[in-house]
Amino acid sequence: SRYGPKMPLAVDCTAELIRCKVLDSSGRVKSHELILSYGLALVRFVNLITERKQKMVSIPLRQLAKEVNIPVWVVDLRHELTHGKLPRLALCRKGCDVVLDWLRKMYWNRQLGNNLCEEDEDEEEEQEEVEANAELDSDTWE
Repeated sequence: SRYGPKMPLAVDCTAELIRCKVLDSSGRVKSHELILSYGLALVRFVNLITERKQKMVSIPLRQLAKEVNIPVWVVDLRHELTHGKLPRLALCRKGCDVVLDWLRKMYWNRQLGNNLCEEDEDEEEEQEEVEANAELDSDTWE
């Protein structure tokens, strides 16, 4: 972990993503710099969370992400950030929001003892994934 060996990965990832949102809301950081900041936080999230599931044999990130309920489009976004053209800032913001929501549900709610599931969450997640896939498929890359 960036914040020390005893810091849980989810805490580290949450801190980086919140840092990006604070920088973004400040209005003092240029769009390109925000894309890079969000991009690094998203790449680290996918890599760190899926790394724990990786075995001796290489398993595709998309498969690992599905196993831990990370939307596949977030892995695709990570791939573009790492190997392709940089996406638009709006897509990075969307990725950050989805990942923070994932962290809230999969880590923070459990830490706080809040295991309540909202019935509408599955439908909302499906709609978000459809919208995000449409953005990834369209000409959203700068």
